[in-house]
Amino acid sequence: MRLVWFCAFACLAVPSAFGEGITIVLDFQGPRSEPSVAEMKREFAGIMKDTALRFDFRSRGQASEETLTDLVVVRFTGKCVLDPVGYLYDERGPMAFTYSTDGVVQPFSEVACDKVTSAVRSAMAGGDFAHADVLLGRALGRVLAHEVVHILSKSGAHGHAGVARTALSGSQLIAPELRLEAEDVERIHAR
Repeated sequence: MRLVWFCAFACLAVPSAFGEGITIVLDFQGPRSEPSVAEMKREFAGIMKDTALRFDFRSRGQASEETLTDLVVVRFTGKCVLDPVGYLYDERGPMAFTYSTDGVVQPFSEVACDKVTSAVRSAMAGGDFAHADVLLGRALGRVLAHEVVHILSKSGAHGHAGVARTALSGSQLIAPELRLEAEDVERIHAR
């Protein structure tokens, strides 16, 4: 069982049911590529378009200056940058996870950027390196969408295909398209 990460957001009220508009607070703990972050948001929006929900993004600093409801907090650990020279990193374990308490899924997730960048790098070849920021952003958007599906559906269940499947390979993370399957949209709306 994982403990809920409260950080600076412990004082914010998180309703038990999300409304039509959801604010996703991005809390980067290490360096990040701004072009990758922009692509992550674009990819996430494309994946989640069929949910009919509206998503807004805020940085941790922005969120601390506002009163927010319908909040999801995602902490990004490690380096969210695809360096030109790779380094050895243990790829075992999940690229991200969503916290739960007593079996109840919480609106807090954590993305291990080092694991995502390692998976992306393993799938890249030739000309892919010319647009590494876009591919990393695409991968981060897909990992983020996967975790948000858990949060919105209030379930640890996975889909059979698409972005909500149990595991995503490096190739799936950077493929031209990866969708949210209809059954996953239904799970979100059944919440």
